[in-house]
Amino acid sequence: MQKTLAIIGAGRVGRALGRRFRELGWKIGAVSTRNPAGARRAVRFIGAGIPRDGVPAEVLASKVILITTPDDSIAEVARELARAGQRMLSGKIILHTSGALDSAVLKPLAEAGAAVGSMHPMQSFSGVGVPPLEGKVFAIEGHRLAARVASQMARALGGSPMHVPSGEKALYHTAASLAAGHVLAIEEAATRLLMQLGLRRREAVRALLPLTRQVLDNFERLGPRSAWTGPLSRGDLKVVAEHLAALAAAPEEFSSAYAALNRLAARVLEPNPGRLLAGLEKISSGRKAKAAATGSTA
Repeated sequence: MQKTLAIIGAGRVGRALGRRFRELGWKIGAVSTRNPAGARRAVRFIGAGIPRDGVPAEVLASKVILITTPDDSIAEVARELARAGQRMLSGKIILHTSGALDSAVLKPLAEAGAAVGSMHPMQSFSGVGVPPLEGKVFAIEGHRLAARVASQMARALGGSPMHVPSGEKALYHTAASLAAGHVLAIEEAATRLLMQLGLRRREAVRALLPLTRQVLDNFERLGPRSAWTGPLSRGDLKVVAEHLAALAAAPEEFSSAYAALNRLAARVLEPNPGRLLAGLEKISSGRKAKAAATGSTA
């Protein structure tokens, strides 16, 4: 395969992938962002490429075109590129990097003769440097040829291709969001609770992160049931109720999330969750009854 790559939407993901492919010997063609200054910054970061803004026809000089724009821009980019490319799209490999969308969003390009697909690295991108991609899962789907090329690209980066059925990308991305963004939200909420006790942020983070890392290590080594810790794992619903009472002064989302996470933990970690779920419902009903009696919110 001709190793030429153009990038549309060279933000965090596009810059990082462009730089790694350039290091692997790919020829980088047009690198496009919303404005010329952004494109020039992206080219400097990648170390190669021709800076362009918008959706330029120059991207069609490359065999592979990577669309790394935000999700809500991909469909419009596909339409613009289809208009710009007309008969020049036949034989092109066009991939987007959305985790939630599948290749159907690139339909105008497929109708123009391109092989379309998606390639999503299960990795967070901070925009500072290039994160390690070795060993990371890349969700792949789309046209047979596009999926094959995407798999080759993922392996070249040291990644592991995982083929996801078209139409199921949202479920895949939900799992990734739970394991990344939602875990971060929980960690930050726990940090703020310790800061209410007078700890500085650095102290709170230093106290919590080793605990979280140990649980994740145990999850990997021993499995979910053996790694489960805390009062709910022991069936100590009295302590769970005390936790909810302690959260009374916090924003409502804290207690709501804590209660919901307890129900989720019971559902996915307890082999026979009926008793725990019933106990948690009893706590919830008691809190609601108390709130109704006092005129406050549960």
